[in-house]
Amino acid sequence: MKSGFTKGLIHGIPIALGYLSVSFGFGITAVRAGLSIAAAVGISASNLTSAGQAAGVEIIAAGGTLIEMALTQLIINLRYSLMGLSLSQKLDDSFSVPHRMIASFGITDEIFAVASAQPGKIKPWYMYGLILISFIGWTLGTLLGAAAGQALPPMFTSAMGILLYGMFIAIIIPPSRKSRSVFGAVVIAAAISLLFKYVLTGVSVGFAIIFSASAAAAVMALIAPVSDEEEDA
Repeated sequence: MKSGFTKGLIHGIPIALGYLSVSFGFGITAVRAGLSIAAAVGISASNLTSAGQAAGVEIIAAGGTLIEMALTQLIINLRYSLMGLSLSQKLDDSFSVPHRMIASFGITDEIFAVASAQPGKIKPWYMYGLILISFIGWTLGTLLGAAAGQALPPMFTSAMGILLYGMFIAIIIPPSRKSRSVFGAVVIAAAISLLFKYVLTGVSVGFAIIFSASAAAAVMALIAPVSDEEEDA
């Protein structure tokens, strides 16, 4: 138990360091949107999803409804359920239902990638170590960023706030270069977002995000559906 937990902690250090810098940008963004430090940290502590948190803050700042928030989070974070199903094939027999429920809270893109790459079956305490250190990095970065957002000059915080968006660009560029379908979905989503930003300005931020993501995915699913070879890969 102890060795598995320690191994998870060690494997999660690079994730925690990456989360520290990215969540620093989120903390600044949240404070700039009018949230308190406690609210910003509370969001990061209860939602380990950078894209979902960024979209949620925009909806809060725009005075969006709970329905918009729920639908936006559902669409943005739906991939985590697929990751959970995939990761469940590698879980050790000691992964009881309570263990699965606790570990499911911490499934992110990076944690999923590291856990999936482990040889053999994964035990609960390895996942707990991996999730805990990543969680600390994410929430600590948010705390530091939120505190900095209140203490530093607006010019500086505006520049630092771009960290979160830089992470999003870093996420979409590699798969876009490998897959024309992903690139097409990114271009379509960006074009629709610009349409809502400058033309259909009466549509709220939440529904604009929902429609942009759904429409881009639907169009590319019709134009370039995933082949059987890609699914097997």
